Amino acid sequence: MNEGASKIIMNFDTNTYTIKDSGKIGIIALVLGVVFLGISVLGYMDDSTHFFLNYLTAYIFWLSIALGGLFITLLHHVTNASWSTVIRRITENMAGTMPIFILLFIPIVFGLHELFHWSHAEVMDPNSSKYDAILKGKEGYLNQTFFYISSFFYLAVWTLFAYLLRKKSIEQDSTGNDYKLAFKKISAPGMILFALTTTFASFDWMMSLDPHWFSTIFGVYYFSGLFLSGLTFLLILLIFLKSKNILQNIVTIEHYQDIAKFTFAFIIFWAYMAFSQYFLIWYANLPEENYWFLYRWEKGWEIVSLLIIFGHFVFPFIALITRIAKRSVGFLLFMSVWILLMRFVDLYWIIMPTGLNEDGSHFGFNFAIYDIAPLIGIGGLFFWFFWKQFTSNAIIPIKDATLNESMKFQNT
Repeated sequence: MNEGASKIIMNFDTNTYTIKDSGKIGIIALVLGVVFLGISVLGYMDDSTHFFLNYLTAYIFWLSIALGGLFITLLHHVTNASWSTVIRRITENMAGTMPIFILLFIPIVFGLHELFHWSHAEVMDPNSSKYDAILKGKEGYLNQTFFYISSFFYLAVWTLFAYLLRKKSIEQDSTGNDYKLAFKKISAPGMILFALTTTFASFDWMMSLDPHWFSTIFGVYYFSGLFLSGLTFLLILLIFLKSKNILQNIVTIEHYQDIAKFTFAFIIFWAYMAFSQYFLIWYANLPEENYWFLYRWEKGWEIVSLLIIFGHFVFPFIALITRIAKRSVGFLLFMSVWILLMRFVDLYWIIMPTGLNEDGSHFGFNFAIYDIAPLIGIGGLFFWFFWKQFTSNAIIPIKDATLNESMKFQNT
């Protein structure tokens, strides 16, 4: 065992399962977050519309990871799962980052007019030259007051359930009580509200960027992606901890394989939703629907469209289809990073082309440093907050009745 690994083991208390010295990881993430958000401000000064679209993309990308953690936690409790007990504290802390997303939503509020065409008063005014009868018909839903109220409601619901589950879990570490029924009472209504809020949030924050277009599949399409984001972030973190000799023989290759199974399954499910959405619109061939895909097949976006098809589905599907691939830690790390990157590309492809130039044409593909700055900036703050919470308590639920069963889990 090398000296570096030995030092890490000394910082990890195997009796309390807490990380005594979390190092400078959190501070580095915080500094990176602040610096790159500062760079993002320069992007705002250069082109405010590009800035807000980039910011929204980065915001939803990192929020998807937190929501993925919340869904995995809810699913664990609702299904009475035991295999996932050892990873539950990680997903609880992923979801526990919700408060920071309330704060990070403020720039989106200030950028409302830059992002959402329906927020302009003149498009709802019959006496204006820019009056839009279609948007006027949707005014009952697409209005600023309802947007603010609904957005606050979504964030409040996610924050509340993440807080309740994490609080109860940490409390269990002290009392040792069986909270299975309590967890289920929280998670059952939480699962229903999660489905509703994530669906309508995807409508409000992404689909309404192009308010003439709509898709009834869009909410499920977004859900499949956020679950993938949560799973791959979870795998990356577990492999990182393993490299530091933390949770050795607690989170085993059997758990990696099960998470990889979910990842493989939802790669297929995401592709099915994406293709179903495209196929129905292509088959109907209605101008009010198909234009959404048409302007994503020009001005460089056709390359991104092909990258999503082959990079988000074909390659991961082939790569993860075998049992050997799902049990290879190094390969899983590569694939998790790759899929997480594709999740960003997918969101970027959904959001960025909706921007309009002065002549009314849609933005072309033009990726630059200002596009990546909000991603690193928000990511830095997200990881700093996550790491601070994660290292403040035991990193597994040490007094959960199913913990021993979970550690001995074997795939069939």
